[in-house]
Amino acid sequence: MNGPAARVVSTTDQPQRLASGDRTAEEARDRDGAGPRNGTGDTAGGLAALPRRKSFGAWLKDKGWRHLVGIVVTIFAVFPLLYVLSAAFNSTGTLVGSNALFSRIDFGNFTELLNNPSRPFARWFVNTMVVGGVTSASTVFLGAMAAYAFSRMRFTGRRIGLLSLLLLQMFPQLLAVVAIFLLLSGISEVIPALGLGSQLGLIMVYLGGALGVNTYLMYGFFNTVPQSLDEAAKIDGASHAQIFFGIIMRLVTPILAVVGLLTFIAISGEFVIASVVLTDPDSQTLAVGLYSFVAQQRSENWGVFAAGAVLSAVPVMALFLYLQRYIVSGLTQGSVKG
Repeated sequence: MNGPAARVVSTTDQPQRLASGDRTAEEARDRDGAGPRNGTGDTAGGLAALPRRKSFGAWLKDKGWRHLVGIVVTIFAVFPLLYVLSAAFNSTGTLVGSNALFSRIDFGNFTELLNNPSRPFARWFVNTMVVGGVTSASTVFLGAMAAYAFSRMRFTGRRIGLLSLLLLQMFPQLLAVVAIFLLLSGISEVIPALGLGSQLGLIMVYLGGALGVNTYLMYGFFNTVPQSLDEAAKIDGASHAQIFFGIIMRLVTPILAVVGLLTFIAISGEFVIASVVLTDPDSQTLAVGLYSFVAQQRSENWGVFAAGAVLSAVPVMALFLYLQRYIVSGLTQGSVKG
């Protein structure tokens, strides 16, 4: 009888031991700060653990002022654009009538802009795209080749050439307007296609002014590309041309996109040199042609001018959105294998 009785007692005492063990564990958790296990305790502990909401003054001091600065800068940048759009869609012809933004919306300015035979806006638009596209592509190509030579090759006069590029950036191209006019005037007598009134001559002038700064800019970017890629390609028997077109050009796509975009934007809005070189209305660019709408004091037409400015900004915006994926992309991600 002692054996079975002992087994019965042990069976009945087991839940009590488990219960006492649970209580001991709960007390230990309470001492450690974990809180009781019931629902009321969990809720109270969770509420106590939540961070308190900051007051408006603390939020404004910590992060709120940044939002205020961002809002002010956004309004400062967007308001001129809205004003130009309002003037473009208001056919009153004066800027004073456009003070009330979008009080009147019509397409009279755009109709007059596109249907004026004495001022061929469509022709100016095509001329700007041709001059800007050719100059941008040539600047990127020639500048990249010069930057590759300065970055990868060692030759006599390399240091002097780099210093010359650096010094040329100190002088704006505007200082050479008189010299450019005299030079193109003399060239016109020998080669009329490169002289005054020719778009090819204007492209050459733009190339001469843009290659210096862009070459130096791309030279610094080329130096960040690991030379181990060149050495590995040379071991495989690749020439400089194969390395340049097959490897380097793909790795420096971001800087090529930036140089091409900035060159195109600068040429699209350049006025002084284009007005000196291009004398024929049919060969003028948008900047020179649109100025004719507001050049005469008593016959200013700011509404048509604003409409032309809106249309001329479309290709720049489209090019920027297209090249944005190259601008934000990495330089040499995955180019060197470990």
